[in-house]
Amino acid sequence: MPISHDSSRPLSRRGFLNLAAAGAATAALSACSTVSGGGQFVQAPQIVPPTPTIDPAFGDYVNMYGPVSDEGYEVPGIPVKKVKPQFLRQIVADPTGERPGTLVVDTSTHFLYLVRENGQAIRYGVGLGRAGFAWQGRAVIQWKRKWPKWTPPDDMIGRQPELEKYSVRNGGMAPGLNNPLGARALYIFQNNEDTLYRVHGSPEWWTIGKSVSSGCVRLMNQDIIDLYDRVPSKTPILVTNGLGMA
Repeated sequence: MPISHDSSRPLSRRGFLNLAAAGAATAALSACSTVSGGGQFVQAPQIVPPTPTIDPAFGDYVNMYGPVSDEGYEVPGIPVKKVKPQFLRQIVADPTGERPGTLVVDTSTHFLYLVRENGQAIRYGVGLGRAGFAWQGRAVIQWKRKWPKWTPPDDMIGRQPELEKYSVRNGGMAPGLNNPLGARALYIFQNNEDTLYRVHGSPEWWTIGKSVSSGCVRLMNQDIIDLYDRVPSKTPILVTNGLGMA
């Protein structure tokens, strides 16, 4: 039977603190939540952090995200004015507390951090799919590939039989500008086992900062090329839904 409260009675200090704590917990849960609807994830409202300055080593954004000739492929430029500024590559104060050299993916904010010395990190905007929410934890980048083949897992082929031609049995999808893994892929292993979780490039720049129906953790091709050159194999990685929750 529910307990009724007399609204005319003064609220004790303990009661006030309990109510405040309950409200804060509810707000925290709603801030990190995503809702599935219409075949795609709907992103919860986010607090936009202040815009940091661009590292002089990066140059300006027009050049940073301009056309790239890479390994025989011509990567198109990105219309940076159409990308929300917080999702462009930039140096920020490190919010992770992890050791320099560590990668941190915060799925609640659609950011990937590469922790650097002196309390700094390089932050990249990412897009996420169902697979991007399916795994969390600590692992390592077992290996890296430039312009990788794409082999959809069998469960995806079961949902989309037309992808059978790209299965492992058929040699996968050849590298290229339309390949879902983009220009680079970082393969995440835990305890020497493939998590099937990837950090990879994507030609679909408009999905950065959003949650869409497929894929793992996707960066703009210009960003994954930059990240690839900064992280060696065996780099530690943390994937978490909210910093401080690992």
